[in-house]
Amino acid sequence: MELSKLVKKQIASPSPIRQIMKMADRKNIISMGLDPDDVISFGGGWVNHGAPEEMRQLYSEIALDPDAFHITGGYSSTPGTMELRGILSDLEHKFFGVRSNDTNVIVGQSSTQLTHDLFVTLLDPTDTIMLMDPTYANYPGQLEFAAPGVKREYLQVLDTESWSYVPDVGETVDRFEELFDRTKPKVVLFPAPDNPTSQNLPEGLVGAIVDRAEDAGSFVIVDCAYKTQFFTDLPSYLGLSPLDHEGVIHINSNSKWGRGLGRRLGWIVASDHVIDGMERVQQCTILCPDSLHQMVLTRFFSKVMADGSLERYLTETTELYRTAADATLKAIDEHLGMPRLVPQGGLYTCMDVAQDADELVPRLLKNSGVLFIPGGGFGASLKNAVRISYGPMCYDLEKIDAGMARVGRYLETGEKQV
Repeated sequence: MELSKLVKKQIASPSPIRQIMKMADRKNIISMGLDPDDVISFGGGWVNHGAPEEMRQLYSEIALDPDAFHITGGYSSTPGTMELRGILSDLEHKFFGVRSNDTNVIVGQSSTQLTHDLFVTLLDPTDTIMLMDPTYANYPGQLEFAAPGVKREYLQVLDTESWSYVPDVGETVDRFEELFDRTKPKVVLFPAPDNPTSQNLPEGLVGAIVDRAEDAGSFVIVDCAYKTQFFTDLPSYLGLSPLDHEGVIHINSNSKWGRGLGRRLGWIVASDHVIDGMERVQQCTILCPDSLHQMVLTRFFSKVMADGSLERYLTETTELYRTAADATLKAIDEHLGMPRLVPQGGLYTCMDVAQDADELVPRLLKNSGVLFIPGGGFGASLKNAVRISYGPMCYDLEKIDAGMARVGRYLETGEKQV
């Protein structure tokens, strides 16, 4: 019995991140002669701060209330409850300046599922999508499954010579406009802040993207998974409204800000006709979002937006990761001295290792017990680079320093003997 050709093709070309995480599996670590408890991993793309206590209490209260718990066992409407959609619309306006109505919001199982369904909603096999290089490694695989046949074009935004992100805005705008006019993409997609670089596209470049897309009738998708973790001032493009810009779409995640990685829920803010299309697709993928998570978020946001505690919580967690980012840069500079990017938010930095990272990373793991993610899966510009995540170690800054020190010692001694 045969699987589909598409699935067989994807099995044969798995995500590079998943491959390296398999390498970090406990059994594999033991087979390499290492102690799994002694391995220091900079591979994890997750936050490690605690979820809001008020949220945890709400889950408990609902579970102990027979009537409320009974309600969570029923279907909601496909785009989510109207009450939560209205609250999310208010939240987006209060914190990010996005003007929308409740009908401009659709709630889904996660931002991953919503991105998949959005690709199905917007893209035909003859269309083109423009991505950045580097960018989130999951997009290509999602496109293969959701929109097979769609052509991908990449705008390089990392200068590998100077190791800087969009060092010349005007020159990058010129390259974008030439690439846009030549390839005519139906969609331009970028994260803000970016994964893997934790950088932000400059306002001038995004302005050119939005203008060109509007003139051509194309869509601009902003993946906002890390938008509550900006270390800089918020870019104005996070506040672009579907009421003013029909083609602008914001994808939002419950994973990072409140450590809901396993409690999957996300939402999209877009124009009415995009939401209508998403609803039809979502009827055939998840049918409706999780009712328990929706009830908790509805009650939670109603409370914390009113008393100001949400803003305090977000400020505290952002500072936690800013401190971890600073500690990571300090450790890189002290022990490795390699070019790296200064995070402007999010959980990551990227470091130039000046050699093929796919080959270096396994050696580092085996000989130093330290795991990085090879950069090539995020784009050709990162072939000789690694992604470093400080998110899981936000409460253990000494481990960040210890990991970089181990790598430095191995590169200084062990590598020279190979």
